[in-house]
Amino acid sequence: WRKSISEPNPRGVFMMCIPPPNVTGSLHLGHALTNAIQDCLTRWHRMRGETTLWNPGCDHAGIATQVVVEKKLMRERGMSRHDLGRDQFIQEVWKWKNEKGDRIYHQLKKLGSSLDWDRACFTMDPKLSYAVQEAFIRLHED
Repeated sequence: WRKSISEPNPRGVFMMCIPPPNVTGSLHLGHALTNAIQDCLTRWHRMRGETTLWNPGCDHAGIATQVVVEKKLMRERGMSRHDLGRDQFIQEVWKWKNEKGDRIYHQLKKLGSSLDWDRACFTMDPKLSYAVQEAFIRLHED
């Protein structure tokens, strides 16, 4: 068992990112199936002696998350995002993201997924946002 993915391993390295579930809600049966398959692959490569990295994460889901939070505000408080104001609405979205992201991670852990939890990420983390921005710029320039 290697402590670092960067340590050389003559048997090879197997890396895979979880398709990041959206923070618009909880996991469903399709997520469980996909994660079970990915978990089997990761464990198989690990049993072969390869260094493995199965990276967990969540996706912000942009407009979809905004819509879910707007519906929740209307249902629970009778308010729109305009009534709340931009800054307070953004706080509500981050609160939602933290609650749902934690729930998703809890569900994945309950499945027994052998993810590398020390590397958990969110698609709006600065490094990931930069990578996405860089990819789009390169695509535009090419």
